[in-house]
Amino acid sequence: MLIPFLIPFIIAIFLAINMGGSGTAPSFSAAYGANIIKKSLIPGLFGIAVFIGAFVGGKETAKTVGKGLLNPEMMTFAIVSIILFSVAISLLIANLFGIPQSTSQATVLSVIAPAVYFHSLNTDKLFHEVLPTWFIMPIISFVLAFLIGKYIYKPIRKRGYTISKKVNESYILKGLIVFMSLYVAFSIGTNNVANAVGPLATMAGNELNIAEHHFVHIMILATLIVAPSFGIGSSIFGHKVVQKTGKEIVLFGRIEAVIIAFISASLLLTASLVKGIPTSLVQLNVAAILGIGVAKLGFKNIFRKTEVNKFFAMWIVAPAVAFSISLLLTYLADELNLLNL
Repeated sequence: MLIPFLIPFIIAIFLAINMGGSGTAPSFSAAYGANIIKKSLIPGLFGIAVFIGAFVGGKETAKTVGKGLLNPEMMTFAIVSIILFSVAISLLIANLFGIPQSTSQATVLSVIAPAVYFHSLNTDKLFHEVLPTWFIMPIISFVLAFLIGKYIYKPIRKRGYTISKKVNESYILKGLIVFMSLYVAFSIGTNNVANAVGPLATMAGNELNIAEHHFVHIMILATLIVAPSFGIGSSIFGHKVVQKTGKEIVLFGRIEAVIIAFISASLLLTASLVKGIPTSLVQLNVAAILGIGVAKLGFKNIFRKTEVNKFFAMWIVAPAVAFSISLLLTYLADELNLLNL
């Protein structure tokens, strides 16, 4: 029993490494793009903040991923291994291209695949809570950033405050930007760690016949294994994705960095704590960056940038790849009678 039990955990660690690489960009691209923090410090700070966030606020999202979409009784060794492996491969592809990807959307699509195959999808949760959140949250992020950029930031900019050396070099502003980066990483912990922890905790509860009221304890143990791997992933993949979002979409200043981080992290934290909805921080972050960019440069100029087009394409491809791999592997495992392992 030990070997099949360990396989999903090993895959979860591999997945967490990939999630760490993808999640580094929305956390620290603002601070890095504003030249506040060194690349070498990012993985350690990121990993610690994610770890704390997972413990403090990750319970509800873990329940959604582990129990809310697919019948919890179907979370076996084989199904959980398939789900986590499918997500990991899709994110690995995105990381190799240097495109920060939605780990939550890839995970949900991977969970949906066996749910569709076995006709046990919780459509109410998916269509009334998860999907609306995915569409509405990035729009809110973009609109908030655009309005703040146009009606608050631009007037401040016209008065010269944003280019003031005294303001930009103040330790208060620098400290605020670093704090916001940690705030974003903390929000990732409350949401994205659950992508691996949720299925693992449900599987462990099923296979070990652990009572429902002990689910939190299982989740904590799974978090102790999964969360530290985010920092490892940040050190491996983080530089490339941070470079793309922080330097190549649009050049933004330090005050803008605070706006971007605060909007994206607050929206993700809201999704985690209020409804436990796995949500894409990457998309919230890029939407906020685009909102600021449009306020500065206009729609035509910002959307002509090739990096933006690559982001949109990969956001469609990666979840589709995750769903396809998960569905294919579920079919093969069923045909080979491996689902009862």
